[in-house]
Amino acid sequence: MRTEPGLKQKRHTDRLQSKFGWDCTMPSSKRFRAAVQEAAAVLRGGGLVAFPTETVYGLGADAENPAAVARIFAAKDRPADHPLIIHMARTDPLGRWSRDIPPAAFVLARRYWPGPLTLILRRACHVSDTVTGGQDTVGLRVPDHPLALALLEAFGGGIAAPSANRFGQVSPTTAAHVREELGDAMDLLLNGGPCRVGIESTILDLSGYGPRLLRPGAIALDELEAVLEQPIASPGSNAPRAPGMLRAHYAPKTPLYVVPTLHLAAKIYRHLRQGQNIAVLAMPTTLLPESCPRHPMPTHPAGWARELYAQLRALDKQGLDAILIEKPPTGADWQAVNDRLGRASSAHRVPGEDASAVSDTSFFDLSVP
Repeated sequence: MRTEPGLKQKRHTDRLQSKFGWDCTMPSSKRFRAAVQEAAAVLRGGGLVAFPTETVYGLGADAENPAAVARIFAAKDRPADHPLIIHMARTDPLGRWSRDIPPAAFVLARRYWPGPLTLILRRACHVSDTVTGGQDTVGLRVPDHPLALALLEAFGGGIAAPSANRFGQVSPTTAAHVREELGDAMDLLLNGGPCRVGIESTILDLSGYGPRLLRPGAIALDELEAVLEQPIASPGSNAPRAPGMLRAHYAPKTPLYVVPTLHLAAKIYRHLRQGQNIAVLAMPTTLLPESCPRHPMPTHPAGWARELYAQLRALDKQGLDAILIEKPPTGADWQAVNDRLGRASSAHRVPGEDASAVSDTSFFDLSVP
């Protein structure tokens, strides 16, 4: 039986960091199992647990406890109409949280779960408006991280969880990022090491007449189309609201500019002539002025995605005037990286630059309330 909502099992995250520490990365350890059991108890008591997934760290609450879910919105300063994703255990049936499930959902679940894919389906009657943002749809996924899976199994219910950061800011990919940003706004922090994917899940809407890609991620559009053997549409004006669809999102506090390789050197010199302190994320082979601090990025999209948020968070602490990022290649493999960069830089685009050239897919640049 669930404890009455609001009974808070407050823990200081620094103490928990030393108590559970990196041992949470070893599923066979006693400390791992103890951490999982305590986290499940915190969730049953209406508390908030920050936990790792393969994509980013999440801030979770019991999906069936509206008061606990409301605490997520308060901790993140998140708009109440911005829906959450319910994280499910491996054995949790789709019908527990959704209805009118199309065959495509079962095909994709068998293929990609556990994994970085969120499916938008029509919600079951008992799923609360607090989770769905008042919509008739719900986002579901099974995360692919041993600590998250162990927590879901021990808890026995769904965990509603967005990324464990302030709304609109850079998502956390380590426990240290979570602790720095949320502090004691959570009741428990589980440290499962760095996230191996590094950006949020692909979101696919299956609630209508055909599949629509609402957010690109590690599972690319062309791969999903091959599995489903049908084209996947852009969101359109009547798409459900989903995480990560706002024009400005994933943004550091430092002004960020995404610059094509051809114009990067000129942009760097312009900032340096103004006496500004800058940093540049660029490919290792790109020629840059010697006086400019270079932060080399991987040449493949998976590595880029894995390092992006950690790099942005580290640079955001340095008191820079600007962060310049060499525009990555275009193409399906780079779609998710370009989407995140387009949103992170939306307030500071180079004058005259086409927004679709930055995001690589203009239909993802949607302003959703």
